[in-house]
Amino acid sequence: MPQTATTAGIAGRQRRPSAIAGYEDWPGYAADNPYRPASKDARLLAGALGVPAVTPGTAITVDWEVEDNNVVTSRLSWQTGFGPGTSAWLLRPTSIAGPLPGLLALHCHGGIKSHGAERLVGIPAEAPRHDGGTTSRPGLGPLPPGLQAKLYGGRPLATWLARQGFAVLAHDAFMWGSRRFHLDPLPYRTAHWLDGQEALWREAGVVPSPAERYNAAAAAHEETVAKAATLLGSTIAGTVAHDDLTALGVLASLPGVDAGRLGCIGFSGGGGRAMVLAALSPQIRSYVVACMMTTFESLLPAYVDAHSWLLHSSGLPRLGGLPDLAARSTADAFLLQYGLLDELFPEDGMRDADARLLAAAPGRYSGSFWNEGHVFTPAMQEEAAAFLASHLMAEQPSTASARTAS
Repeated sequence: MPQTATTAGIAGRQRRPSAIAGYEDWPGYAADNPYRPASKDARLLAGALGVPAVTPGTAITVDWEVEDNNVVTSRLSWQTGFGPGTSAWLLRPTSIAGPLPGLLALHCHGGIKSHGAERLVGIPAEAPRHDGGTTSRPGLGPLPPGLQAKLYGGRPLATWLARQGFAVLAHDAFMWGSRRFHLDPLPYRTAHWLDGQEALWREAGVVPSPAERYNAAAAAHEETVAKAATLLGSTIAGTVAHDDLTALGVLASLPGVDAGRLGCIGFSGGGGRAMVLAALSPQIRSYVVACMMTTFESLLPAYVDAHSWLLHSSGLPRLGGLPDLAARSTADAFLLQYGLLDELFPEDGMRDADARLLAAAPGRYSGSFWNEGHVFTPAMQEEAAAFLASHLMAEQPSTASARTAS
C-alpha cells in the first residue's frame, strides 16, 4: 500500500534518533518520584530544581579493589532509579583504623563528559584497564591527557584526600562518564552542530579521538538535556542532585565510614554541586567550594556565556542567589575559595558574594581569596583538607595553607 503524506510523516518521526538515548525511563521516573526532604528550606530548593527522589536501599557492587601506596582503591557500581548505571571509586587510607569521616569528592564540569569522577582518582597501575565504560557498555578510551594538570594541579584529588585520613567516594554524575547519554546515533540538532565541528577538524587535518568527538557532541547536546529536563518539571542541577544524594546515601552506608561525620568538596561545577547537596541534606556537616561563587547580577551582561547549564536554573533566583544557596545548608561550617584571576567570574561579584555570606552565615562561613585563575591548586587543596579535617576529625592536623592576601 503506498504511503500517504501522513503515514510518511509518522514514519519519518519514528526514524528520528532519540534525543535522550539511554534515559528513556527518565520521564516516567521524574514525573512519579519527586524528592521531598524533611525541612521546609530543603523542600523549597528541591521543588525549584525538580529533584527526583532517591531510591532507597541502593545495591552496591564492588567491581575490583587494589591496595597501592597506602590507599585502597575500590571501583564500585550501582543502579539509580533511571538511566545507565553509575561507576564510582572509593578511596581509603590503609594506615588508619576505625570509622573514618566520609567525603564526597564531586567532579567538575570541565567540558569533558566522556569521563566523570576518574579525573579525581589515581588509578593504580595494577587495576583493570579503565576506559570510562562499564561492564555492560564500552567506554571512550583513557581520560583525556592533561585534565588533572590543567584543573587540579596534577593531583588526583580524591586519592590525595584519602591519604589525609578520609574515606572518599567519587562518582560519575548524571551526563558524565558511566552516566553519559548515548549519542550514537546523534540526535537531530546535535548532529547538525557536529557537522560544522567535523568540517573544522577536516580543514585543520585533525582526526578526533572517540572521546573528543563525544565531548564536542555532548557540549551541544547539553542544551537539549536542559530542554528535556524543563519538560519534565526538572533541571540539570536537580537531576545531578539526585545522583549526588544517591551517592551520599551510599557513602553513609559503607562499613568503616562514620555516617555522623560526612562532608563534600568540589571545584567549579563540582563546587556548585556541593552547595546544592549541602542545602538538600542535613547529613553534610562541612563542605568546601573552590572557584564557584559570585552573584547572579555580576554574570550579566558579559559573563553569562562562560557557563554551562549546570547551575543555570530558573528556580534558583526566586530563592536568592548563589550566596543564599551556600548559606541555606545546615552544615556546621563551610569554606569558599575564590580565584581573583578567575576568568569565569568578575572580582566584584566574588567580593559581593563574600560580603553577603559574612552577613548571612556568621560563624559558619569562611572565605579565602587566591591570586589564581579557574584552577584548584595543591595549595588550595591543602587549605580545604585542613578545614574539613578541623570539622570532621577528632584531631586537627597542623597543615598550613599558602593563602594570599585578599
